[in-house]
Amino acid sequence: MALPHHIAIVMDGNGRWAGARGEPRTAGHRAGLEPVRMVIRECAALRIDALTLFAFSSENWRRPEAEVATLMSLFMDALDREVAELHANRVRLRIIGNRQRLAVRLQTRIAEAEALTAANDGLRLQVAVSYGGRWDVVEAAKRLAAAAASGALRAGDIDEERFARELQLHALPDHDLFIRTGGDHRVSNFLLWNIAYAELFFTDVLWPDFNAAELQLALEDFAGRERRFG
Repeated sequence: MALPHHIAIVMDGNGRWAGARGEPRTAGHRAGLEPVRMVIRECAALRIDALTLFAFSSENWRRPEAEVATLMSLFMDALDREVAELHANRVRLRIIGNRQRLAVRLQTRIAEAEALTAANDGLRLQVAVSYGGRWDVVEAAKRLAAAAASGALRAGDIDEERFARELQLHALPDHDLFIRTGGDHRVSNFLLWNIAYAELFFTDVLWPDFNAAELQLALEDFAGRERRFG
């Protein structure tokens, strides 16, 4: 079966999963940690090159303060708990997004986790936190404009390849499979440049219920598609 090289996942439905059980949204976020572990394990076992998970978007800062605080706390706890296992399994972890909006303590833990796993040669795992596709593109444009203004780069040298080198995932192949759980059929400002030719797979399954069988369905769907680039 033909497998994708790089998978992107929008992990949607935690709040609705919790609401259906009469629990607070935070319970859904906690329940969503197990499918994160599962999909990392499965992708590593299948020798998929890279996996990018959408954990917290630029727009998520608008959510209630208590929910944002809980999400940040869960993220910190997950780093403390999971990084040693990721390292043992040769997973290289990177966090992409606007780190300036994160607490200094969390920025420090992210830097430590990235440094620990930087030399690993297994699955390349990216977690998008405080990330938006438009933000990514705008920041890349700003850097290129600054380089052109300083004389370090000629405007005529800026093409698609040069622009792509300024994006958050410049060192990785573009995504070839995009998965979104939770029933919505949209990309929600995730990796707008990188998923230009990705195959899209949408499922009604809420993220806490996403399991290895659901991942296999997405992979089988991908394998059955005729890829086109134009």
